[in-house]
Amino acid sequence: MILEKNKLDELYKAVIECGEYAKEMQHEVHRSFKADGSVLTEADTAISRKLIKCIRTLFPEAAVISEEDIVENNRESEWIFILDPIDGTDVYSQGMPAFAVSIGILDKSHTPVGAMIAAPRFGVGCDSILLRMDPYEDAYINGEKLIIEGNKDNALQVTMGSKGPRELDFSSFRGKIRVLGSTIIHILAPLVFPSIDGVVVQKCFAWDIASSHAVMKHYGMDLVNKDGKLFEYSDSFIFDKTPLTEILYGGTEKGREKLRLTLPPL
Repeated sequence: MILEKNKLDELYKAVIECGEYAKEMQHEVHRSFKADGSVLTEADTAISRKLIKCIRTLFPEAAVISEEDIVENNRESEWIFILDPIDGTDVYSQGMPAFAVSIGILDKSHTPVGAMIAAPRFGVGCDSILLRMDPYEDAYINGEKLIIEGNKDNALQVTMGSKGPRELDFSSFRGKIRVLGSTIIHILAPLVFPSIDGVVVQKCFAWDIASSHAVMKHYGMDLVNKDGKLFEYSDSFIFDKTPLTEILYGGTEKGREKLRLTLPPL
């Protein structure tokens, strides 16, 4: 099955519309909590259902994974769309800007190869990040081709989740930590901010990383575990929604190695 450009255009438009919807709804959002204690809002469920319907209409043979809905899928599908209706729901529900609507596209080998991300209140010198990377092609942010700036090998400024101090040994780390509230934006940060060098990812699900990881891989960076092994997407991680509990380090090859040595798990 070929992912036709005109259909990807329609899906990207829907992602942008969902980002704007989330932005408009943010001032009146009501928080609820899932069984695991994570935050859920009305916007999460509405966006999930809209984008699942859109993907099913445009690409009926593709598999669709969403954080908020259970969808019947063929595990042998040529393409897998992994949807996070709102990544960073907790900060979103508190009125903060670092949240994103995200779709990651995986090919049949379970490799992340495409991304659509709308962060309507979080930008790089502008109001928003609207990112599109069609499978195996370059990424564009707000219509401009993504260009990576800065030397990322030293890993002196790093993004990570708020649980980092509880899970990592900081005794050898001499850099700076940035905590934004969205794993998608954390992984994207070394690619779009010249001064951010790498990322540390704690417990996550497929929807937390798939889109930004696709962009990272396309530009020569990647995610590895504490032993330096490149992260791969298993059937369990994708289709059974099994959480990854190990630490992942992201960046260039030299940057990842430095992070593994200076920020080991406790």
